[in-house]
Amino acid sequence: MFNVVHVDEKWFYMTKESKRYYLHPEEEQPLRTCKSKKFIAKVMFLAAVARPQFDCSYYREFDGKIGIFPFVLKEPTKRNSKNWIAGTLETKPILSVAKEVYKEPTKRNSKNWIAGTLETKPILSVAKEVYRRCLIEKVLLAIHSKWPRENGTEIFIQQDNAKPHINPIDSEFIEAASMDGFDIHLLFQPPNSPDMNVLDLGYFRAIQSLQHQEAPKTIDELILAVEKPFDQLSTESLKNVFLTLQSCMVEVMKNLGENNYKCRTLESII
Repeated sequence: MFNVVHVDEKWFYMTKESKRYYLHPEEEQPLRTCKSKKFIAKVMFLAAVARPQFDCSYYREFDGKIGIFPFVLKEPTKRNSKNWIAGTLETKPILSVAKEVYKEPTKRNSKNWIAGTLETKPILSVAKEVYRRCLIEKVLLAIHSKWPRENGTEIFIQQDNAKPHINPIDSEFIEAASMDGFDIHLLFQPPNSPDMNVLDLGYFRAIQSLQHQEAPKTIDELILAVEKPFDQLSTESLKNVFLTLQSCMVEVMKNLGENNYKCRTLESII
């Protein structure tokens, strides 16, 4: 388990639809605005963590935090505003892969189409090319710079079974994963088993609870509000989630591979 890196994606929102504040009687109520409560600004992040490593004296050798990377792009603003000068690079989230489309047959006749005609629709998710580039250019580089080589260079990156995720035998990934003396492999986690990933198991919730204590107003501020708790969370917190993962694995074996078990947290183990 010490040489396995868990990766997963998650949407982080600018704010919650409803929020509770405790104010002094003379304190002004905070004002939060957005274009629509149904379409709150959001950014998808790819996080990568591994189990923290300690020496025999319990001195931390590796904190387990590989990194958390936003899917965003920067493009110049088109006109002046109170916040920007025309031409300033503005950060925008990648809500879809630009120019990527697919065709599917229409289901019924309409004034524009005859049933069965191929209709073009956008793919509203991150595709394999974007995910592959993030793995190679960000996750692998972070592993190369942070991983304690004295503990071995054979590493497994565990991903879930989402469609945009690349195949473990992807040629571009294999070429990049064998560089700099590392032997990095890609594998899928068991299907329908979110508890087998420490990010879904509890680490994302810990990040989100701290992120909601901030009040970002721009995409750049939202990115900082997510990266800050990722860096500030203690190594002990990440270690505890991995111990909970270990208890989940034990429960899965007791249930002969089934996932209908009650998740035991660290507190219930102790």
